[in-house]
Amino acid sequence: MNLEKVIFGFFVILACTLNFGFFIGDIGNSLLHEPGHLFAAVVVNLIALIMKFGDRTHLGATHLATSLVAMLQLLAASFVWMWHVSINHAPMDVQTMSSVVSLSGGALLANLISVVLLISETLRQTR
Repeated sequence: MNLEKVIFGFFVILACTLNFGFFIGDIGNSLLHEPGHLFAAVVVNLIALIMKFGDRTHLGATHLATSLVAMLQLLAASFVWMWHVSINHAPMDVQTMSSVVSLSGGALLANLISVVLLISETLRQTR
């Protein structure tokens, strides 16, 4: 067993599941979307992104691209939330929460693509 592959797979799947945990729920209800979950998703996605920099294969480049998309989406969601609550000093409303959750959904799709790539790479190596 390759410990590096285990750690890589762990962070890719953890990034996806944390993002899913934040995304799930009524899109406009801010009580169902914990900011700590979004923060955890950003941090774990950043770790996964850093881990993907070492792979020089074509599949590694695709992994990196999906991770960059997920980070961009999650950072945008965090920025929208921060801007609305901390800079505008406004309470969270349905429109803003919908934007945050929608951006998180885009990151979730990128994370799912990354997990599919990971699984396909694993299946290809066992043959």
